[in-house]
Amino acid sequence: MDGSVGFVSGSWVGSSGAVGVGSVSSTWLCDRDGARVAVKPRRGNTTIHMGGGIREMRNRITSVKNTQKITDAMRLVAAAKVRRAQDAVLRTRPFSETLQKVLGGLLLRIGNEVDDIPLLKQRPVKRVVIVSLTGDRGLCGSYNSYAIKKVESRIRELEAEGLEVGLVTVGKKGGTYFKRRRECRSEFLCGQAPSAKQATEITEELLAEYLSGEVDRIELVYTRFVSLIASEASVRTLLPLSPTGIETDKDEIFQLTTRGGKFTVETSEVPVAEAEKFPRDMIFEQEPQQMLSALLPLYLNGQVLRALQESVAAELAARMSAMSSASDNAKNLRKSLSVVYNRARQAAITQEIMEIVGGAAALE
Repeated sequence: MDGSVGFVSGSWVGSSGAVGVGSVSSTWLCDRDGARVAVKPRRGNTTIHMGGGIREMRNRITSVKNTQKITDAMRLVAAAKVRRAQDAVLRTRPFSETLQKVLGGLLLRIGNEVDDIPLLKQRPVKRVVIVSLTGDRGLCGSYNSYAIKKVESRIRELEAEGLEVGLVTVGKKGGTYFKRRRECRSEFLCGQAPSAKQATEITEELLAEYLSGEVDRIELVYTRFVSLIASEASVRTLLPLSPTGIETDKDEIFQLTTRGGKFTVETSEVPVAEAEKFPRDMIFEQEPQQMLSALLPLYLNGQVLRALQESVAAELAARMSAMSSASDNAKNLRKSLSVVYNRARQAAITQEIMEIVGGAAALE
């Protein structure tokens, strides 16, 4: 056995055809017949290690390329759904604005006489129900985990105050998580296209529990849409309603557009809807308090629908961001694997040439 020694810097090929990349040097010795005896390589901090040969590496590159196509397609699908969601919000705005104007006018008409309206009457709080809004699907980054952590944090705060806490889940992810840890009053699916019918089902059950006196306050934990790369888990009180909150309820409209070939969001703040001014001598067929009691459930239903739409928009934006990051990671991984693959092919070709040269020398 002579002293021929070979090195492969940056990538290595083991005796079984294993390929790797990193701070690695492979060493081999050649005998007089040109046969190569592999010596165990000295490996440093490897970043990628493939347990197969060149063919397996080529299959891996093809797999990563196909995965990148899938993540790109999911990102575009999420963007299309965001646009449909914002169109749905715009279609419901005229009704919401008109309802808010009428409610504001009725509140101005009755003044401070709100004690006879159950949904506006404040009462001592002993039992609280938290409505948790999460998604039905994953692959959306930390969207679901942030919402769940916010619910758990709020539950601990209320229990520390000595209050009895119940839970209503909207969304499969939150329902699956909390069902294994505590009793849930009700479970609803969230879906990708919230509708007024879906919001009505949730609102009717919440109203029934509140009006029957089973609970004293209902809070909603949802994810507020901020931008395509940011969202915020928020807590708001659904019941009892606040007259001040109805009169000063601002709104924002998010428009998903493209700029320079990239998705971007344009935000515009909608001013507060001015209260309808009813003439002093206007005669109502019913008392303003009765009309207000009939309209407040519609307002509550609109607030639940808006929270559902905003949570879905935040989920889709988080999915867009997650799929964009996955596509970028797949692209980088494919480049790294291509470098390893080319070095492995180069090492294999060099090895074959050396074997041919060694065999020719042995025949001389």
